[in-house]
Amino acid sequence: MVGEPRAAWRQSRRIRHLIGSSWITDVTEVLAAAHAPALVLYRRDDPVIDPEQAQFLAQQLPNASLVEVPGSSTLPWLDSGPLLDHIQEFLTGTRPAAAGDRVLATILFTDLIGSTEAVRQLGDEAWARVLESHHAVVRRELARFEGEEIDTAGDGFLAVFDGPARAIRCGLAIEAAILQLGLQVRLGIHTGEVERPQGGAPRGIAVHVAARVSALAGPSELLVSATTRDLVAGSGLEFEERGEFQLKGLGEQRRVYRALRR
Repeated sequence: MVGEPRAAWRQSRRIRHLIGSSWITDVTEVLAAAHAPALVLYRRDDPVIDPEQAQFLAQQLPNASLVEVPGSSTLPWLDSGPLLDHIQEFLTGTRPAAAGDRVLATILFTDLIGSTEAVRQLGDEAWARVLESHHAVVRRELARFEGEEIDTAGDGFLAVFDGPARAIRCGLAIEAAILQLGLQVRLGIHTGEVERPQGGAPRGIAVHVAARVSALAGPSELLVSATTRDLVAGSGLEFEERGEFQLKGLGEQRRVYRALRR
């Protein structure tokens, strides 16, 4: 136990000597001879190092870049992210890509069935009114079950939920409401991790899986992946197994289930 405090004291003393020597070392006279590219970084609100010192250093170096970084720490290993980004850009020519937020989400796809034939029979103007009613119904149910509308492509919707049970109940409600309009819709749901940049649409394999599951559904049918079905065990929702399918373009098989309306 005696040795540990003594070793810590020695280490602290070495650090103090290192810092002290850095304050008294003056290399001003040789800066002009350093022709290699240099990067001079300083923090805007550094309480110890005056920004003018960094500016002076950059002026004395023949090939220097001066960069101000937000922050108030003198120690470079505290809040080092911005410093490291500039260093990487200086050394490689490119800054690291911003990492998107990855979150667990439940994806719902809807697709109105027979829309082409309906347009032909009703005409453009009448179909536009029907489509408006369809959109209103879907948005009403999304709001009721706290789903987030991401995209509307013609006669289909892409929505995201933070809970699989609410997504399924919303899908079943949409299915029933669309039937009352004399229309039929196919729906697909999958839960998985997605990349969600701030303010952007979700992206990733989970979104593609949900789209492929939706494509397997028949008229007035809501299909869910086995992943989603397992996550809502004990919720009171009922399912009927539809089998295992090869999902187009994904190179994998998934078991899917039909969500039943009670």
